Amino acid sequence: MIQQLSPISILGIILVYFLLLILISYFTSRDSDNESFFLADRKSPWMLVAWGMIGASLSGVTFISVPGAVGGLTAAGDPKLNFGFSYMQVVFGYLLGYAVIALVLLPLYYRLGLTSIYEYLRQRFGIHSHKVGAFYFLLSRTIGAAFRLFLVALVLDTFVTGPLGLSFAATVALTIALIWVYTFKGGIKTIVYTDTLQTLCMLLAVGMTVVAIMQTLDSPILELPALIRQSGYGQIFHFENGWSDPNNFFKQFLSGALITIVMTGLDQDMMQKNLSISNVRDAQKNMLVFSIILVFANLLFLSLGALLYIYSANIGLTLPGSPDQLYPAIALQYLSPVIGIVFILGLVAAAYSSADSALTALTTSFCMDFLNFRRRSDEARKQRLRLYTHVGFSVLLLFTILIFRMISDDSVINSLFRAAGYTYGPLLGLFSFGILTKLKVREVIALRETQLGRFLPDIQIPALLLVCLLSPILSYLVDVFSKELLYGFEFGFLILAFNGLLTFIGLLAISYRDYEPEMSEHSSAV
Repeated sequence: MIQQLSPISILGIILVYFLLLILISYFTSRDSDNESFFLADRKSPWMLVAWGMIGASLSGVTFISVPGAVGGLTAAGDPKLNFGFSYMQVVFGYLLGYAVIALVLLPLYYRLGLTSIYEYLRQRFGIHSHKVGAFYFLLSRTIGAAFRLFLVALVLDTFVTGPLGLSFAATVALTIALIWVYTFKGGIKTIVYTDTLQTLCMLLAVGMTVVAIMQTLDSPILELPALIRQSGYGQIFHFENGWSDPNNFFKQFLSGALITIVMTGLDQDMMQKNLSISNVRDAQKNMLVFSIILVFANLLFLSLGALLYIYSANIGLTLPGSPDQLYPAIALQYLSPVIGIVFILGLVAAAYSSADSALTALTTSFCMDFLNFRRRSDEARKQRLRLYTHVGFSVLLLFTILIFRMISDDSVINSLFRAAGYTYGPLLGLFSFGILTKLKVREVIALRETQLGRFLPDIQIPALLLVCLLSPILSYLVDVFSKELLYGFEFGFLILAFNGLLTFIGLLAISYRDYEPEMSEHSSAV
């Protein structure tokens, strides 16, 4: 073990890094208005967006967890999900998902001139579906962003601010305040540029760690593929154990495609950067280049993971209790201080490139979907409302993270994070139904209008809301008991498809065919 970086030096590095982000914000946010905040005046360079989206996609969770999962084992000693390089099966599925986004969703969003992608639901179905879709995004992204920041805050609290006597709450408040400072004015216009820097820092950190470990092992970098192959960690494809295997190729591939379509294509956070590009053709180029870079970025993360386990075995290091702790422990305690510095920069960059865009997307969605900015004409008032909303979501993230801290139970917190993923199922069902059919849906049904109406009171049932509430609940119950009900089969990430299918079927049950010319206009848009 080498001499560790002092907490003061790490804190100094982080503050210098944030000063650089604030400097970028200063130059990019001058003369900004609401249009700049939401869509960067639709003038974002597509190549910068493609590069910066890598950082937003690979969050702090990925930065720590993907390398750790390469050699991760369950408590029983069996390979866990994504053992070895099997995560690449999911990544290959991403490519199919990005193709769907580029060829189907982006042309739709540009044709309708959307700022919030959930405005499509209002045009296609009505106000209730619009609000339901936006609400599910706000819920999912708030929990997801808080979860990611929470994990990074734990690392900072352990190695930096805790030893300096700063409380966990103060650590979280400081980091969110810094994010707010460099995003509150420029919004997406600033984030396009800050994400470019943060992606560079993150990939540089991983690349330099790989080189440093190879040097420690006295192996030239060109021998890395052979070293990984000999270690037994490099297996990508898994066909042998059928659908009961969580690493089965077809299960992982389809899951990757669905995850991408829903958590990128139907997510305001990820699509807002794409919509800031001037035209759909460049946005499609951005998606193509981004998906190719993402494949190589994930290969780099997985290669690092294999090297971390090889290095641990070489020096006789006892593995930490959680695979997520392996990379931080080796980078900060066993490699040179330079690697410790770039690890901290990479960790902060990975976490905050996801958090800053999430905060901006939450603000955008709330302003457009709930405060009806399109129907307001007073720009000064809209600017104030946007600022208050931005502050409000910053405070909400703070309190959500502190609630996670109070729970202090990893299984409960992880369950909350997974539960947030169930809310993407209704979005998948709503958008799929809108795009694949020309049917309308009865958002509200009066009991008196049913066949038993004369015997029932005059009660309005929010039919669409019930469908979108019941599908995640039923999906969760099926997922919990699938092993017993389906002879050992476990859905894994495929539960997203089942969730979306339930929503689709529910919408079909409350649908009707509209023959009125004035109503068919929205149907023809899809």
